[in-house]
Amino acid sequence: MNYWLFKTEPDAFGIDDLASRPEQTEPWDGVRNYQARNFLRDEVKSGDLVFIYHSSCKEIGIAGLAEVVQEGYVDHSQFDPQSKYYDPKATLEKPRWYRVDVKLKQIFPRVLPLKTIKAMPEITELGLVKKGHRLSIMPVNKQEFDILLQRAS
Repeated sequence: MNYWLFKTEPDAFGIDDLASRPEQTEPWDGVRNYQARNFLRDEVKSGDLVFIYHSSCKEIGIAGLAEVVQEGYVDHSQFDPQSKYYDPKATLEKPRWYRVDVKLKQIFPRVLPLKTIKAMPEITELGLVKKGHRLSIMPVNKQEFDILLQRAS
C-alpha cells in the first residue's frame, strides 16, 4: 500500500463535495502536471490511502482521508473542447492525462493546518514542508502518514 496527499481547492471541490457524492466516491480529475500525472497513471493503486488537502482557502491543511477505489485511467475531459481541462494535443491514441477514483473514508474533526504540519519536527520528507514542492499529488511515507493521521484524527 502507498500513501498520498492530493491537493484541492475547496471552492472548486473539497472534502464536503466528496462526502455529498453518490457512494462518497468521485473521479480525481483535472490534474495537469506531468509528474502528478505520472503518479496517477503509474503509482497510485486501488487500496492506497489519500489525505485530502485543502489549499488556496482560509483553512489550508489536511481535511480528511480517502481511499483509491479505481486505479489510473484516461481522463476523458482532455478530449472535450467544452471542458476547462481540454487539451488539444491529447488524442485517443496518445492520451496525456489520467485520473483515479477516490472514496471518502473520514472527514477530520478539524483541518490539520499547514502551519502545524511544518512545525512538526518528525515531518521532514513530505513535499509540503520542502521548498519548491508544489505538486497537487505527492507521496507520503508510511511513518509520516501515521504521524499525520494520528494528529488529525
